[in-house]
Amino acid sequence: MQSPLNFNCAATIIASLPDIEPAAACEKISRFLVDLPAWPQLPRRSYLENMYAQYSEGFPGVIIADQKISVERKPDFDHLLEQLYSDSAENRSANYAIDKKYAAGLHYFASMVKTTLPLVKGQITGPISWGLCVTDSSGRGIVYDETLAEAVSKFLKLKAAWQEALLSTIARQTVIFIDEPYLSSLGSAFVSLSNEQISSSISEVLSGIKGLKGIHCCGGTDWSLLLNLPIDIISFDAYSYLDSILCYQAELSSFIKKGKAIAWGIVPNDEDILSKESVSSLFDRFGEALAPLTRDGISIRELVRQSILTPTCGLVSLSPDAVEFAFNMLSELTARIRLKYSS
Repeated sequence: MQSPLNFNCAATIIASLPDIEPAAACEKISRFLVDLPAWPQLPRRSYLENMYAQYSEGFPGVIIADQKISVERKPDFDHLLEQLYSDSAENRSANYAIDKKYAAGLHYFASMVKTTLPLVKGQITGPISWGLCVTDSSGRGIVYDETLAEAVSKFLKLKAAWQEALLSTIARQTVIFIDEPYLSSLGSAFVSLSNEQISSSISEVLSGIKGLKGIHCCGGTDWSLLLNLPIDIISFDAYSYLDSILCYQAELSSFIKKGKAIAWGIVPNDEDILSKESVSSLFDRFGEALAPLTRDGISIRELVRQSILTPTCGLVSLSPDAVEFAFNMLSELTARIRLKYSS
């Protein structure tokens, strides 16, 4: 068993914020997320910062037009594909940088850090969700093309490795989340993939990450599949989908007992719902979420140490005032939990 992770309910974000300018987004992050800062996706700034377009740069045959991403088998396609496989085999991630126009928040965040951080979080879209949203010439997700599906995993592995290398220049420890929103559709006609393909594809991306590895899904899914991946952190919407993951309580308890961590999406990202909550109400909700796991012999203090607090998902749909409210809620909730439970 690895040594238990000790986040002690550090607060962070999943990814997106509604800001246009990276300076404004990063100011809030540095003010509120002091223990686990993360770089922000800024999809309102440009479609290129959409979570699918953001990591598309450099994929063989990729085309972005009319706010859609597709792959065209151009004359040089086979050569580019061979180069991707070669780069993946040799871990040449330097060729897979994310340009500033695709991730202004990442580049600004990295440049603003003047002293080495203890810990920093990044994120990348997972191969299943990315491969479903990027289409071939027939309009079908490229995850259903055997050749392209394998290429997607190798490509995103290199993107993750490049990002981690950049973040490692500003922090002693990195945490990279793989965001897989479409795993909430497992078992439906929309995601007709085998568990073996899903596990293999995500594991390939994870293999490019040297530091701590997490996976985030913002809906219900087959949590046993994700909990058995080679990850350190499981991230989910604990506000709306707590019952979904507690259906796998034995697997979740085993995950915690191995020293791994849970990122609890406890602060809602719906503005109307958020306005009705308080630090006290979310504190009570968090305690109720932990209670079933204590019946499996895990102490509250252990759970608190091995927990991260987040919004339920991205915050891009919120107004600026609501984002401030959500960030303040996260910060105060962390402080209150630590005061109550930390030894």
